[in-house]
Amino acid sequence: MTSEDIKVNIEKALEEIRPFLKSDGGDISLVSIENDKIVKVRLEGACVGCSVNQMTLKSGVELTIKKHVPQIEQVINVE
Repeated sequence: MTSEDIKVNIEKALEEIRPFLKSDGGDISLVSIENDKIVKVRLEGACVGCSVNQMTLKSGVELTIKKHVPQIEQVINVE
């Protein structure tokens, strides 16, 4: 899988997650992909400072991204 394929698949994963975040007044954007293994995202809107955002990040975002791009090792939220 090329770096471009990885980016496309991560964007697909974020599109899958986005409606759930938007229903709570939030959003998510892709910041960067490092070494085709670490994804940095930014939670936005109501997701910023939300007490469940770390759980959302791990259980929702990371699992969904890994489903689309299995070699991703970690998803990090950057403020």
